[in-house]
Amino acid sequence: MHEFPILKWNGLNIDLSAVIAILVSAIATFVLVKVMTRNLSVANPSKAQNFMEWAVDFVHSTVASAMPLNRVRPFLSLGLTLILFIFISNLLGLPFGIVTEIDRPMFGVDAAFLASHDGHAHIAWWKSPTADLSVTAGLALIVFVLVHLLGIKQNTKHYFQHYFKPYPIFFPLNIIETIAKPVTLALRLFANIFAGEVLIATILMLGWIGIPFMAVWQGFSIFVGAIQAFLFTILTMVYISQAAIHDDDGAH
Repeated sequence: MHEFPILKWNGLNIDLSAVIAILVSAIATFVLVKVMTRNLSVANPSKAQNFMEWAVDFVHSTVASAMPLNRVRPFLSLGLTLILFIFISNLLGLPFGIVTEIDRPMFGVDAAFLASHDGHAHIAWWKSPTADLSVTAGLALIVFVLVHLLGIKQNTKHYFQHYFKPYPIFFPLNIIETIAKPVTLALRLFANIFAGEVLIATILMLGWIGIPFMAVWQGFSIFVGAIQAFLFTILTMVYISQAAIHDDDGAH
């Protein structure tokens, strides 16, 4: 079983493979959007421009399904960024695998770690960022903070009132529900992507016999990655709508 390089810093254990993958995912998302939106043309749009327009329309429809149509525009860039970044992150661990065998301490691997592995270890420097619970928890925490800041800022009265509805006795249950939302966001995304990578590692152990299974699972993993990116994005928009937009703000 491969191990991941851990950098210890001020009492924190930092997974270097996750950090590398996050940086690559962010750069890939930025580059993709820049490439797709360069040389824009109204008279003769390119295939890349058509694809990007389709993606924007899809995200617009997704956000509009969660909140009144007249409130969609401010959240369109957030929805597009989330769905692209998470989808790319979900897929990054599929085609790549950077594993090295080491027998001496190096950056992210100390002597104590090697000693616990009989003096040598196989270190995996690459994985899908979303296959790490700390990454999905970080994404969920960002959503949690954003949702409640928007609720307090844009819908102050109704935001605080909803904790005591339908009756004040429901306050503890509403608090539990509020905490459960980011927890389920993080766990759902992590569990699906991590399970896929574990299965891939298992198939690779089969050698050439596992090649047809790998081909099938790679295709299915793309589908799973897209669904998980969509679910995370649509639930984020639903939570924002519930917290920041009152029913009287407009109709769908």
